[in-house]
Amino acid sequence: MLYCDPFGHSNPGSVVSYGRDDHRECNYIFFFDQEPIHLDVHLATFEQVINLNKDIHSGFYIDRSLGKKSHEKFETIPGWSPGYIVTSEQNSKNVEIICKKYKWKSLYYFFHGWAALDWYRGYDRSFLITPWTKRQIKKTFFSANRIIGGKRQHRVLMLYHFQRLGLMNNWISVNSTCPVENISIADVAKHYIQCYPDIVDVVNTIELPRHFPGEDTPRMSSCWLDQFAICAESLIYHVSETVYSGRRLHLTEKTFKPIALGMPFIITGTMGSLEYLRSYGFKTFSSVWDESYDQEPDDVLRAEKLAKLLKSIDQLSEKHKQLLFEQTWPIIKHNWDHFYRGGFSDILWAELVSMLHEIKT
Repeated sequence: MLYCDPFGHSNPGSVVSYGRDDHRECNYIFFFDQEPIHLDVHLATFEQVINLNKDIHSGFYIDRSLGKKSHEKFETIPGWSPGYIVTSEQNSKNVEIICKKYKWKSLYYFFHGWAALDWYRGYDRSFLITPWTKRQIKKTFFSANRIIGGKRQHRVLMLYHFQRLGLMNNWISVNSTCPVENISIADVAKHYIQCYPDIVDVVNTIELPRHFPGEDTPRMSSCWLDQFAICAESLIYHVSETVYSGRRLHLTEKTFKPIALGMPFIITGTMGSLEYLRSYGFKTFSSVWDESYDQEPDDVLRAEKLAKLLKSIDQLSEKHKQLLFEQTWPIIKHNWDHFYRGGFSDILWAELVSMLHEIKT
């Protein structure tokens, strides 16, 4: 078995192998279940997996069709598969590419669902979260944007729309420079300049930095819930997911924050993210507002649709926002109960057991 350690790392040096020296068969499983696959970043990591496995097994490979060991390269043995890769993304073009390249078999389970159940356990027993039936809505949405560079530049695209549409009066956090990539928001914006020639000028008019109350800077808070007061007065939690582009389904713990906080949500994620979430027994809000953005294949147009949806709600009076929020209560309760009362974990457990049986066979 191979995996990346410490948590959240995915570089070649983070790959750890675990096995027995006296076990000469080369079947192996690489758990790459924490991070999404980026081909321009992770090919070196996958090469490290191949090299580590070869080192451990001293060049022996199993010919499954003959049931015997061979010194031949695995590419020359008909019907032989050298290993498995376990990911937490479905219907992924990138997974298909690497499986073809390395002759791996793909396995899947929803790692981030398990992580969210672990990290957000017990909040339903606390007094930190105002019951949704007692909330008074004052803002349209809450949106946290800590990392804006690298593979998360779509957050700057959304901020451009927020500023252009006059939505920055809501609870929105962002720094002028990405704290991880050390790149300015204006430089990130240049990625979209062909679609929006004014994007750099527009994001430069945003007063930065923008922090939530009690924060000196937007902080990493993946493994806990926070900002209870301002979330309680916000109608919608805008989930800005880790992955936004490409053919794949990949949600993280971010999507489960509003569910655990008892809030409605919209998701800036890949096409089909809401449908993917519903496949795990959760409900979304198509009965309350337009969720057609989820089926928009064009990443640029999907962001526009999301922003226009938020704008249409932001234009409502405070009274109408309160009434709209009350329409979401049955869905909020269903999602809360599904998350905290065992329904979600039952689905995850069945999925995990099914994956383990697939490995066994």
